[in-house]
Amino acid sequence: MAAVFPAWITIMLLILETAVVMGGFPATLKLERSIPLASHELELSRLRERDRLRHGRLLQSSGGVVDFLVQGTYDPFLVGLYYTKVQLGSPPREFYVQIDTGSDVLWIGCNSCNGCPESSGLQIQLNLYDPGSSSTASLISCSDQRCSAGIQSSDSGCSGQSNQCSYTFQYGDGSGTSGYYVADLLHFTTIFEGSMITNSTAPIMFGCSMLQTGDLTKSDRAVDGIFGFGQQSLSVISQLSSQGTTPRVFSHCLKGNNGGGGILVFGEILEPNMVYTPLVASQPHYNLDLWSISVGGQVLSIDPSVFSTSNNQGTIVDSGTTLAYLADEAYDAFISAITNTVSQTVRPVLSKGNQCYLITSSVTDIFPQVSLNFAGGASMILNPQDYLVQQNSIGGAAVWCIGFQKIQGQGITILGDLVLKDKIFVYDLANQRIGWTNYDCSMSVNVSTNVNTGSTEFVNAGQMSNDGSSRDQLRSMIALLLHIFVLAVILFS
Repeated sequence: MAAVFPAWITIMLLILETAVVMGGFPATLKLERSIPLASHELELSRLRERDRLRHGRLLQSSGGVVDFLVQGTYDPFLVGLYYTKVQLGSPPREFYVQIDTGSDVLWIGCNSCNGCPESSGLQIQLNLYDPGSSSTASLISCSDQRCSAGIQSSDSGCSGQSNQCSYTFQYGDGSGTSGYYVADLLHFTTIFEGSMITNSTAPIMFGCSMLQTGDLTKSDRAVDGIFGFGQQSLSVISQLSSQGTTPRVFSHCLKGNNGGGGILVFGEILEPNMVYTPLVASQPHYNLDLWSISVGGQVLSIDPSVFSTSNNQGTIVDSGTTLAYLADEAYDAFISAITNTVSQTVRPVLSKGNQCYLITSSVTDIFPQVSLNFAGGASMILNPQDYLVQQNSIGGAAVWCIGFQKIQGQGITILGDLVLKDKIFVYDLANQRIGWTNYDCSMSVNVSTNVNTGSTEFVNAGQMSNDGSSRDQLRSMIALLLHIFVLAVILFS
């Protein structure tokens, strides 16, 4: 016994150490931001141009928490994007796709694609999906009810000659993509109560792109496709929730400083200070009813009808937009209110048409809070870093510019990443509402995993290690536990 006792203590210590590691195992995504574009001299005009192209498209057109390993960047002067990795087919193959709340459909570049980039400046390996190499793939015919549902939302069409359900998505500058729909298995990780993690699959319908034009052909920010997070029937969140696989809700919390990061889950992040406002009914995008804007506690004199929702007018939440945009008729009043508040402390300057300020101290000490006031009494509080962007320096003074832009002659207001960062956002499609609260996105969050049950279960979501994905870490922990178990059997048998 004397010889065995130290070995027993050693084993117990190993098990305890492993338990500590497992107990701290994070049940969230780490949004790694590492796009290799490092110029802070990029002009706001280029950012506006990038956003304009996607706005052309905007105007035309559960048993557990599902998480995805998310990478990418938010930084206005890196022109970044968030992207994630999805696994499709049998055997599963990995594809990098941009996360886009401004569209509905998941589509992937397919073999024989014309115009699909072959390399990416994001330093990722691009792949093409081949339906013929997946044993679980099938084509979607025109008679499929999912194709009919997509036609109603302009997400699909039909070719009489081939009887294949197809799609064409056109961007404002003429760039776009077209292809046909397929059905195959989506492989994903599901987190249950107690941070139990399982690998799951579900059949989904998605696009197989055969043609890309314009900016989609460029390699600087190229990915394999686009992951639409919209609310129409063909979005993945709608498909999975209709199968009872996930709740009809997703959430994100994007960290805006120290290199970025954050959380993205199919599930509802729960936080006591959340406020909610209803989604505007019968709209293809995430439209909200904006009532007024306050600067430094003073409501601006803007006619509320400027923000009302109609054709090409209204307020849209879009994580794919880099900056933020105000309706043309509200823009000048907003700029004037900011400038009048700080004109005694900083030097206002115009830089290539943008309102900027020369600042020698902290913007938080000088600039006022801005409040966007929505239906239902929900206000979105913007700190100075939520509406200003730092451009460069002149003679020891930092140049900060208003990050809100305007689309000339348009009544559309778009809340992009500049506004969305450093906040929890919950897209509650089941109850047709969006909620938010200011939050330190480096902290963990509680996520509801309730789908159709009478009780609510929770997953505590913490930060994921930079060293790898949750699946890789889980496999390592399981392997270590198995080795300890085998060692215990040998010593005590």
